[in-house]
Amino acid sequence: MDQAIIFDVDGTLSETEETHRKAFNRAFLSAGLAWNWDQDLYRRLLGVTGGKERIRYFLANHDVGGAPADQVDKFIRSIHADKTAIYTGMIANGEVSLRPGIRELIIDAKTNGFRLAIATTTTPANIDALLSVTLGIEGRDLFEVICAGDSVVNKKPAPDVYLLALEQLNLPAENCIALEDSRNGLLAAHAAGIATVVTPGIYTDTQQFDEAALVIEDLRVSDFPKIYGLLAASC
Repeated sequence: MDQAIIFDVDGTLSETEETHRKAFNRAFLSAGLAWNWDQDLYRRLLGVTGGKERIRYFLANHDVGGAPADQVDKFIRSIHADKTAIYTGMIANGEVSLRPGIRELIIDAKTNGFRLAIATTTTPANIDALLSVTLGIEGRDLFEVICAGDSVVNKKPAPDVYLLALEQLNLPAENCIALEDSRNGLLAAHAAGIATVVTPGIYTDTQQFDEAALVIEDLRVSDFPKIYGLLAASC
């Protein structure tokens, strides 16, 4: 079947944004930084896509110390690398799970011949850790294409990562649907011409999703025909 479902990761496959927040704070503490990202601050910071970009924005817009003025890039990369290691350890320790309905959708879509892909701004290490823990050692193999991290220059809400996924799938946008949880993700998929299903998460439930083809608060098996129906309508 030449139709595909393209999944975002953080907030979509799993409520990992809260795990990311905790991992950032542990990395800050480990580096001796008196920084703490509470949930209200992190909700605002999520308007910036990408972990390294989020740290850079925080430094530029908050009166905090700790970053060497002459080595900011190196400092950010180091903090982010530590945070990634902490995050993957948290995943390995079972501190996250898939959102309700996600496992069932992946299995059902695969069984019904849909091709599966991932388009995200998180790192490959984060994806591998999440998929292996929640879907088993063969979890990664369920996805034909995985576009992650720094695979493109411009991150969401730019459409680049979705355009790359379409290129690697060798499919037109109308043969795909995207599953997202945030406005930035929705805008990225929409700009790539992909009909998008949004399942808002704990950090995105107050955002606007006017461009979405479908918004589902809690994903259930009964929703799968509606999701597949978007592909039938567009092809």
